[in-house]
Amino acid sequence: MAGCLLLTAGCGAERPAEQAASQGPDTPVSSSPVADAVTPAPTTAPTTKPKPVKPTGDAVNPRKVRFTKATPVSKGRQVRLTWWSGVEPCTVLDRVKVKETRKRVTITLYEGPSPKAENVSCIMIAIEKTTTVKLKSPIGKRKIVDGAKS
Repeated sequence: MAGCLLLTAGCGAERPAEQAASQGPDTPVSSSPVADAVTPAPTTAPTTKPKPVKPTGDAVNPRKVRFTKATPVSKGRQVRLTWWSGVEPCTVLDRVKVKETRKRVTITLYEGPSPKAENVSCIMIAIEKTTTVKLKSPIGKRKIVDGAKS
C-alpha cells in the first residue's frame, strides 16, 4: 500500500522551478518526457483527390446529402459535385436528382448503405467523393442550388 501511495504522489509532482522558468509562456507543460518527445499531428488535411463514384441505384433507405462544391465543367454542360461521405459498401451514392429551371439548377445527392453492407463492420472515417452530372442545357448564368439544404 505504501508503494501505491508513493506512485500516486509521484504522478502529481511538479516540474523543478528552474526547468519550468526556462520555457516561454507559449510552451506546453508536460510532466512526462515521453509526451515531450511526441511529434505533433499535422494541421493540414491530406492532399488526396476526391474519389470518383457513380450512382448505384440500390442503396437501402437513401437520404439527402449536402455537397461541398459544385463546379461547372465541359463548357457548362456538366457539373462536378464534391462532398464528404463514408466508406463503401457502408455508404454509396444511390442517385443524383437534377431539376433545371430558367433561373436555377437544383441538384440533390442521395446516399445510403449498399445491400452488400448487411453483415459488414463499417469504420467511421470520412472520404471525399466526387461525381459529375449532365445538364439538359448549359448552366449559363443559372444558380446551382443544393437540394439537400431545403
